[in-house]
Amino acid sequence: MAVERTLTDHILLFIKGIAMGAANKIPGVSGGMVAFVTGFYEELIYSLQKINKKAFKLLFNGRFKSFYRYINGKFLLLVFAGSTFSYFSVSRVLDYFLTNYDLYVWSAFFGLIIGSIYYIVKDFNDWNTKTIIAMAIGAALGIAISFMSPAKENDNLWFVFLCGMIGVSGMTLPGLSGSFILILLGNYVLLLVDSVNELYKTIADILRWNFDFIHDEERMRYMKIISSFTLGSVAGLVVSSHIIGYLLKHWHQIVTAVIIGFITGSLGIVWPWKTEVYKLGENGEQLYDSLGNKVIENYYRYIPDLHDSSTWIAIGYIFLGIIILVVLEWYGRNSKSKVKPKL
Repeated sequence: MAVERTLTDHILLFIKGIAMGAANKIPGVSGGMVAFVTGFYEELIYSLQKINKKAFKLLFNGRFKSFYRYINGKFLLLVFAGSTFSYFSVSRVLDYFLTNYDLYVWSAFFGLIIGSIYYIVKDFNDWNTKTIIAMAIGAALGIAISFMSPAKENDNLWFVFLCGMIGVSGMTLPGLSGSFILILLGNYVLLLVDSVNELYKTIADILRWNFDFIHDEERMRYMKIISSFTLGSVAGLVVSSHIIGYLLKHWHQIVTAVIIGFITGSLGIVWPWKTEVYKLGENGEQLYDSLGNKVIENYYRYIPDLHDSSTWIAIGYIFLGIIILVVLEWYGRNSKSKVKPKL
């Protein structure tokens, strides 16, 4: 279902893609949740579902325009162009703020999630025994995931492919942070820090017409890793969208209740007041990533000190996050281009 949009709508959709891409890289925050609260989640699922047997038939028969229209190509292009741009730009700015102002950044995220819970719950009017149980299950899963311990890093290409399939789930399931799942799988630093940095270097070399990296075994190892991760992400995106689309079509209220519970349970992941528990090597030495940052293994959460001025500033950022969600919800409600396609 292609949707008529104005130039302003196209720009706003690109910006939403930027927000979704930035969210996907941050542990505890879900790109799917951004899509949900900004009003294009169901269109995203619908469009991804169109990448099917019929779409490939059109593509292989050379009917490129029909293929583009069939998969709602302009929409997908704008969203993923924004996400890609974010991955190589905005998300690096967020990395800086997370390093230097982590309390306030996590506070804003915490407020965004509280706002998103309000956004979903206020329009949900089908509370019954089944939906309450579904919400409780979702909350239990969110809480359980937030307290799991990470696995060890694994660069096996098949496992990396699997990480791509699982990690991309944050784009199709609101509340499930793909980045946090990668932390649990032990490959967050490998896939979203080290490999990305090597990709930057490779792109820079190509732009300078320097192909010496082909003979660099370590660089090529990272290129194989990020290629496998990318292929897994594409496969996971298509597969998960079909699964979510099917579930939304047949059990829309139950799925929504699970999402409400899951997002609520995941609040523990983005609790602002926490300290890092750093990962140590086999001999007890401190481990660092390629940027020289200490590798985080888990978080220790605590109750804030109300006598500390930073606590009240952080609370202010929580309200700021809520306000941002209210504004986004207002825009989504009043936008003529907001679409809820029938899945």
